[in-house]
Amino acid sequence: MANEANNLWWIDRNGLQQLLEHLAALGHDIVGPRIDQGAIVYDSIHHVDELPRGWTDDSQPGVYRIHPRNDNEHFGFNVGPHSWKKYLFPPLTEVMRSRRTPDGWSMESPEPENRRYAFLGVRACELAAIAVQDRVFLNGQVQDPLYQLRRSQLFIIAVHCTQAAATCFCTSMGTGPECSSGFDLALTEIEDGFLMQVGSEAGRKAVDAIAKRIAVPEESQSGVQRRQRAADQITRRLDTEGIRDRLLDRLDHPHWDDVASRCLSCANCTLVCPTCFCHSVDEVHHLTDDEIVRNRRWDSCFNVDFSHVAGGSVRDTTRARYRQWLTHKLATWIDQFGTSGCVGCGRCIAWCPVGIDLTQEVAKLCAENTP
Repeated sequence: MANEANNLWWIDRNGLQQLLEHLAALGHDIVGPRIDQGAIVYDSIHHVDELPRGWTDDSQPGVYRIHPRNDNEHFGFNVGPHSWKKYLFPPLTEVMRSRRTPDGWSMESPEPENRRYAFLGVRACELAAIAVQDRVFLNGQVQDPLYQLRRSQLFIIAVHCTQAAATCFCTSMGTGPECSSGFDLALTEIEDGFLMQVGSEAGRKAVDAIAKRIAVPEESQSGVQRRQRAADQITRRLDTEGIRDRLLDRLDHPHWDDVASRCLSCANCTLVCPTCFCHSVDEVHHLTDDEIVRNRRWDSCFNVDFSHVAGGSVRDTTRARYRQWLTHKLATWIDQFGTSGCVGCGRCIAWCPVGIDLTQEVAKLCAENTP
C-alpha cells in the first residue's frame, strides 16, 4: 500500500492509450514524440503506435542520428531538434491588425487561439525549460496573454530519462535526469509497462479514468535502477560555481576570438534551445495598403540585424554576438530572472553545424590560469 500512498501506479501500453483517449475527450490536443524526416520530433499524435517505439537517437557535437534499438521501448531516446516552446511561444504570432475605414484606421487585437495542449514525453530538462519560460512570460510586470492562456490549460505527461545522450549535462544544471516537479503525471518505462507518478490534482483525476494497478516493489526498484542508469551515463560537465562573475570578468578574453573563428552565426543553437525567447516584430502591408498586420516572430541574437539601431548594429561581429549569447544564457539571465537560462539539454551542441560545445568553451574561458 506504500506505493498507493506515494501515487505510484503501473500501466501497460493499453493503459497509456486510454490516457490519451481520456485527455482527447477532455478537449486536449495531444502532442508527443514521433519520427519525421530522420529525426524524433514533437507533433500531434492520437495513438501509442505513433510513438518512436524501438528507435533511439545518437547525439554528438554537430551530429544527430536515429537508429533502431534492440528492444521495443517507446521512450528509449533523449531530445531532438524540437522543443515544447513552439506550442506555448509560437514561432509566428499575429499581435495586431490595422484596417483603413472611411472614418480612419481601426486597430484590433486578434482573439488568441484557444488550444488546450497535452504534452506527452516531457523530459526533466524540458520541465525546467518550461519553468524558465514561465518566469520570462508570466512573472514580470507584464504577462504574455497567449502564453498565459496556453500554459494555464496545459496537461504535462513527463517521462523520466532511463538513458543519457553524450551531449547531456543536466546534472550540472540541477535539472535532471529525474523529473521532480512541474508535471501532472510522470512515467518511467520499465520492461513490460510504465510506472506512473501523480503530480497534480488534474493528474489524479486522469489516473482515475484509466485501467491501472498499484506498482509492486520489484517494479518500483526497476524504475529506480533505470533512472539511476541515466544519471550514471552523463559524463559531460559544466562548472556552474560562480559562473556569472567568472564569465563577466572575462569579456575581453582572447578565447572569444577563437570561438568566433569557428561560429557560423547561423542561429541554430538559439532556435533549438528550449528557453531562448528573442523575437522581433514585423509589420506586413497588404498590396492596397488598406490593411497592416503586426506579427511577432522568433529571432536570434546571432542575427546581425537583431541589435540594429539608428546608425548600424550594436553587435556587428560574430565575436560580439557569440559573447552576448553565452553571457546572457549563463550570467545576465540570472540577473534578469533569478535562474540560469541553460537547462543542460545539449541541443545547442548537437545541432551546431561545426560542433561548438558550450561546456568546453566555458571551461576554456574560465580556466584558472587565464585572464
